[in-house]
Amino acid sequence: MEKSSKYSKLLPYHIIAAAASGDVEAINMVLKHYEGYIAVLSTRKLYDTCGNPHYCVDETLRRRLETKLITKILDFEVA
Repeated sequence: MEKSSKYSKLLPYHIIAAAASGDVEAINMVLKHYEGYIAVLSTRKLYDTCGNPHYCVDETLRRRLETKLITKILDFEVA
C-alpha cells in the first residue's frame, strides 16, 4: 500500500477540531466518514422461518454507536 493512499482516508485535523468545538456540519462529516464502519459493527445475522440466514443492520445499535461517537467527539480535547 502506498503511503499517500494510506493517509488519504484520515479525517483532516481542522474537521476534527471543528467537530470537537461543536460545529454541527463537522460532526456530520465525522459521522459520514465512519458510516460504513458503524454499519458493519451493527450488522446482525437473522434467520427466517426456513432457517435461511439474512444479514441486516440493527438500527437501534447503529444509533447507539452514532450517539457514542458524537459524545466522544464533543469530549475530545483539541491540543
